[in-house]
Amino acid sequence: MKTFALLAATTVSVLSLAACGDQSGGGAGQTRDQIRAVGSSTVYPFATAVAELFVQSNAGMKSPIIESTGTGGGMKLFCAGVGAQHPDIADASRRMKKAEFDMCAANGVTDIIEIQVGVDGLAFAESKQGPGLKLTPKIVYEALAANPYGKGPNKAQTWKDVDPSLPAIAISVFGPPSTSGTRDSLAELILEKGCQSDEAMKALKEKNEDEYKATCTRVREDGKYVDSGENDNLIVQKLGANPNAVGVFGYSFLEENKDTLKDVSINGVEATYETVSTGQYPGARPLYIYVKKAHMTAIPGLQGFLNAFAANWNPDGPLTKRGMVAAPEDVRKKSAEIVKALTVLDGSQLK
Repeated sequence: MKTFALLAATTVSVLSLAACGDQSGGGAGQTRDQIRAVGSSTVYPFATAVAELFVQSNAGMKSPIIESTGTGGGMKLFCAGVGAQHPDIADASRRMKKAEFDMCAANGVTDIIEIQVGVDGLAFAESKQGPGLKLTPKIVYEALAANPYGKGPNKAQTWKDVDPSLPAIAISVFGPPSTSGTRDSLAELILEKGCQSDEAMKALKEKNEDEYKATCTRVREDGKYVDSGENDNLIVQKLGANPNAVGVFGYSFLEENKDTLKDVSINGVEATYETVSTGQYPGARPLYIYVKKAHMTAIPGLQGFLNAFAANWNPDGPLTKRGMVAAPEDVRKKSAEIVKALTVLDGSQLK
């Protein structure tokens, strides 16, 4: 009887999910027997690693579909609705925004599970043949801001124009697009910090939040900053061909390419496993996955996929061997409890 009841409940969940899909324009009776995740290019290699581990320990299950769309692009897809035609998981290299949470709610995505799966560093790197730059948030801001401190278009052409201690080589930075969580982290962790070195900008934040955001986070578009898409490996390749350029991407890509790249320190701190895990590194940031509770019983294996994440995110585990930095023990414990209880996110603390 228990087995029959479980099967019946699962059948109802699948039918309910299909019905949700119908309401969202997904077509009659649409169902799916394969997990689908979208989002961050930084989380992508870790999510694919978990997918491999999940399939190895769950014979007969189809491999989850993991798509690298960027955090912002992934959130749009994730929040579009509940149903088989919408993804189950959004991978994110920064926390969900309040506006995204509200967008989800407006489209019927109301029970969202937030799980921090690890930590990453927003790394700055250059070729092994590079000039050996040493940067600060203030220098990065003054080099890349479209309108530094609101005083007019950025005219700096070389790093020396920004800071006399730096070489007179052209500013050239390959980085993530506006849809990427890595770009959001660049704005929040580096550009804003540099912008706030000017007291007038702190006052502007209190007076006009929109103007402050535009002044402190909008990146110049004259070719000094090159939007390099969601494939961070392309940035690695471009640094090999441009030894005087700087690349911005997740720490794991620096770690995986130490044979061809070297770290560009920020505030004198290099991006290493230790500095990122302890938060000493200015670019340290949490990594998340977001899951629709409505899909948990309807999509086969979704709970098992979450369990696979939790079983492999410890220090010296398979994910850290892929370059992810393990979250502190208390964070891992809390995340494991969320995976088990499927606790939903209270959006009141989101920004």
